[in-house]
Amino acid sequence: MIVPPYLQQGDTVALVAPAKKINPESIQKAKDILQKWGLKVWTGKHAQNEHFWFAGTDAERTQDMQEALNNPEIKAIIALRGGYGTSRIITNLDFTLFQKHPKWIVGFSDITILHAKISQFDIASIHATMPILFDEENDPKSLETLKKALFGTLNTYTVSSHPKNRLGTAKGILAGGNLALLNVAVGTDYDLDTRNKILFLEDIDEYAYNLDRMLIHLKHAGKLDKLAGLIIGYFTDVKESEEKFFGKEAYQIIEEVVDEYDYPVCYGFPAGHELNNYSLYLNRKAILEVDSDKVTVSWK
Repeated sequence: MIVPPYLQQGDTVALVAPAKKINPESIQKAKDILQKWGLKVWTGKHAQNEHFWFAGTDAERTQDMQEALNNPEIKAIIALRGGYGTSRIITNLDFTLFQKHPKWIVGFSDITILHAKISQFDIASIHATMPILFDEENDPKSLETLKKALFGTLNTYTVSSHPKNRLGTAKGILAGGNLALLNVAVGTDYDLDTRNKILFLEDIDEYAYNLDRMLIHLKHAGKLDKLAGLIIGYFTDVKESEEKFFGKEAYQIIEEVVDEYDYPVCYGFPAGHELNNYSLYLNRKAILEVDSDKVTVSWK
């Protein structure tokens, strides 16, 4: 397992938009915050472009991402936002130089595709908030944990227990991200190998029946049966309607899908599409301890 060098004052980080378009104000706010942390900021040439839904054409977004991957002076690549679009360019990217000079890749949601791809190289990455959501006043915890993760001072989280938790201790590589993205990655070049891993899952704005369908698909694809442990983050704005009424809440769906397995499960971990989006080291050895009164996640 390769852990990229932690950041130091004066290091350069890249802001790149591999997916949906983003407003210039969010980019400037991110620059201001990162510079306040003592970092230099390189911004992709096409980061402010618009091409329908996307931050530029596939070729433009690929070019920015490739330049950031190849530039040895850049020590971290922070995705400006998610949305949709990373899967359109992932197979166009060349990770040869990235593997020779590993750097942190940061983001969540649609950026799950990048986390899954670089897990194949055994290189750690960071599941964390992104500049579209940077908010020092209303969301200080997300930014605080991102800074700690980048500078190497993030070691352990202790969070409250959840009634649905399954107790136990798991040791393994922490991997995962957005359920929908992991679901569509099955069978592709960026499919995530979940065997013996502690899997993290989160999602937003899905119908309850579709959560069930995606989880059943992962189960049938063998992604849930050989886990070391399971961490469930936020499942935000799960929808029901008269036409698409499923009748089960997100955590109930998950509980039933993994009921036959015996690994520890943590529900309600504060990561995903909510204000408190705690940063997580992915593709790195971790320990999950689910006790009756608390849950601890730590990294070696």
